[in-house]
Amino acid sequence: MSRLWPNVKLGDVLRLYDNSVPVEELGEINLAGVYSFGRGLFKRGSMSPTETSYKTYNRLVADDFVISRPKAWEGALARVTPEFEGWYLSPVFPTFRADRERLDPTFLEWFCKQENVWSELVVKSRGIGARRESVSPEQFLSLEIPLPPLAEQQRIVKRIEEIAAKIAEARSLRHHAIAEAEALLMASRSDAILNCEADAISLGDCCTAVIDNLHSNPRYSETGSIPCVRSPDVGYGTLNLEGALRTDENEYRRRTVRGKPIEDDIVLVREGGGTGKCALVLKEQRFSLGQRVMMLRLNQQRVLPRFFLHQMLSPLVQEKQIGPLCKGSASPHLNVGALRGLHMQIPPLTEQQRIVAYLDSLQSKVDALKKLQGETSAELDALMPSLLDKAFKGKL
Repeated sequence: MSRLWPNVKLGDVLRLYDNSVPVEELGEINLAGVYSFGRGLFKRGSMSPTETSYKTYNRLVADDFVISRPKAWEGALARVTPEFEGWYLSPVFPTFRADRERLDPTFLEWFCKQENVWSELVVKSRGIGARRESVSPEQFLSLEIPLPPLAEQQRIVKRIEEIAAKIAEARSLRHHAIAEAEALLMASRSDAILNCEADAISLGDCCTAVIDNLHSNPRYSETGSIPCVRSPDVGYGTLNLEGALRTDENEYRRRTVRGKPIEDDIVLVREGGGTGKCALVLKEQRFSLGQRVMMLRLNQQRVLPRFFLHQMLSPLVQEKQIGPLCKGSASPHLNVGALRGLHMQIPPLTEQQRIVAYLDSLQSKVDALKKLQGETSAELDALMPSLLDKAFKGKL
């Protein structure tokens, strides 16, 4: 079917359109931006054009098409959707208008969401390496597009959007399922701890040591091999050493002078937006502590590390204690004194073992669901490129 469609240059059905407005005629404006990878426009917010060196700004009109000169080759191409009518882009974003008797703007929008289109712009763009960041309007208009009759374009667009809506719904259901599973796990942690006979003990009394980080900036090394754990490397129950920045042996020794991590220690974030995140140190994990993180070494004759971790991750601690105790709005933090005073519910060890077995089993089910949903997500990610490839080959 696609053999019946002529390939035409965009310049035959699309023209550069000057909708620029001089800065002196503008007051406060709503400024937009263009995402890379075919993700459309985004709202940057209000600004005063007189604060910049640009002499004009381009006023956006629904169904016009815009490209980013610096990043068009990376998919920064977008149709102006109705909610952006009257917004503005800087002159770095040329504006184009379609011949509506021959080209449906939404058909062009979907065409420009394809990676092979971006690859063509890479070839057409000028410069070398990281400076290959300039796509002129002429280079964009030299692209070729398969062009069926207008009614067929509209049929294809309708079909693409129907399938895209189903893909979006599937993504939403996937996220909802994960969120519900995690909420169930969180609630189960609280319920399991509240529904047992336990002594109220301070966090400080659960520990044999509370090890703070060395209060100086780590000396990272491009050739170093030892992870230095920072806040982003600690999740709610997970520790990502692979993504951590590295130090050399000398810096590792300097930063572990207060104590080296050992198996079953708890790494805790006590400052920043992730205050309260914590994870268990596994066997043979070797790292130092960066800023904003610390370690708790437990008295294992009194409390099991995994029981302690589950309780630390529960709403009983995260929402009811750590949240209210955090000081500072720009960079919330939990001081060591407040941390030591957190109230922990500690039942006998046999009861802790029972609770850990139950919660670990539930955790493994949640992890299995996340893994399955991750595989589903990869399949969904592959659907849209395949769909667009068929659509513009006349096979949809």
